[in-house]
Amino acid sequence: METVHVIIGIAVLVTNLLAGAWGAVAWLRARPSVAFWYLLRIAQATVVAQVLAGTILLLLGDEAADGLHYLYGTLPLLVALLAEGARAGAAERELAGLDFDSLPSKRQRLIALGIARRETGIMTVSLLVVFFLALRAAGTSGGLL
Repeated sequence: METVHVIIGIAVLVTNLLAGAWGAVAWLRARPSVAFWYLLRIAQATVVAQVLAGTILLLLGDEAADGLHYLYGTLPLLVALLAEGARAGAAERELAGLDFDSLPSKRQRLIALGIARRETGIMTVSLLVVFFLALRAAGTSGGLL
């Protein structure tokens, strides 16, 4: 089970860095990317799988060498959840005080692009934070770094 935990940990690092880099490029170019959202969901799934694998190891009596490993191992899940909450409010902040349906279609498109960019930025930051937390978790595992 430890090997599975390490493999999933590597997947967390790779997927979060890849999705974060992809999102950063999309955000900098101000061009929405459908692929980013798929990469984001894959990265988030690896975080959930990693926390589950770590929990199973803990329940089986396999404890980490450093207690900080638990903090760095579970914080990515919290970061992902908080980012989803912030992302959900992005459209509301952008649309505050607007009658969207009465706006010209060109203005509607610009607002929609602005919302997509804001959401991409929020999720990109969360992916990069998760990457660094996972890197730190690997460093406190006593076996990987």
